[in-house]
Amino acid sequence: MIFGYDYVFSRYVEAVGRPGDVLLGLSTSGNSANIIKAIEAARAQGMKVITLTGKDGGKMADSADIEIRVPHFGYADRIQEIHIKVIHILMLLIEKEMVK
Repeated sequence: MIFGYDYVFSRYVEAVGRPGDVLLGLSTSGNSANIIKAIEAARAQGMKVITLTGKDGGKMADSADIEIRVPHFGYADRIQEIHIKVIHILMLLIEKEMVK
């Protein structure tokens, strides 16, 4: 068994992730170990992966089926503000699809 904050999300994905599910991973740096491990677990489960990253995408740059990158190299809060907007847009699109 592997414990610790680096595995907080990957263990959940291993427990409940199924082929066809989608993991949404967020990291302003693209280097968050816990998100990278969750992506690895999602791939092992046959899941699709969408990432929201910042700066140059970091280690997560080529790990997703779809990467939405905020190429800002300043403060992380600016990247997070855009991530929030993107999440709101994604939720609107998902809701529209669900009511069809």
